[in-house]
Amino acid sequence: QVQLVESGGGLVQAGGSLRLSCAASGGTFSEYAMAWYRQGPGKEREPVATISWSGHATDYRVSESGRFTISRDNDKNTVYLQIDNLKPEDTALYYCAAGSTGWDLHELENWGQGTLVIVSS
Repeated sequence: QVQLVESGGGLVQAGGSLRLSCAASGGTFSEYAMAWYRQGPGKEREPVATISWSGHATDYRVSESGRFTISRDNDKNTVYLQIDNLKPEDTALYYCAAGSTGWDLHELENWGQGTLVIVSS
């Protein structure tokens, strides 16, 4: 089982950027597909982006996906989520998750505790 710890969240003004990080330990990171999810106030958890084991394949599940970039560094056991031109509606708790067989919700076996992003207008 891999343990995941997110960081990089904070309070930012609309229009700004953040890079979220998710550090993995306790497993072979390259054996896991990774995903970022978020849960905004009063909303259900929703997928943001996914990335394959090698990092060669990515998929974005949010609208305005051009503002989001998912990447990973298997040497550093870390997956990233870059968010540009932040908007108040991006305010949410952002989670990373790992799946050894894939990145669909039912395949995500391990979750971090989340990092909070608050975007002020």
